[in-house]
Amino acid sequence: VSVVGDFNHWDPLAHPLKPRANGTRSVAVVLAAGTRTCFRYLEDGGRFFDDPDADAFEGSRPVLQCRTD
Repeated sequence: VSVVGDFNHWDPLAHPLKPRANGTRSVAVVLAAGTRTCFRYLEDGGRFFDDPDADAFEGSRPVLQCRTD
């Protein structure tokens, strides 16, 4: 499973989610403050799925909005 988006040119090998001890997976992606990026998750079998907690959606793609706090 990986996260793909315009920040990594939709490359499924760029940001794989690594298994954690509690059974979940995670990856850290550093984005510039104030950017807006589209992303999806990609399973090993090639199936995409979306984050229901995304900030917004553009069509069917979730959008993560990064802000400075």
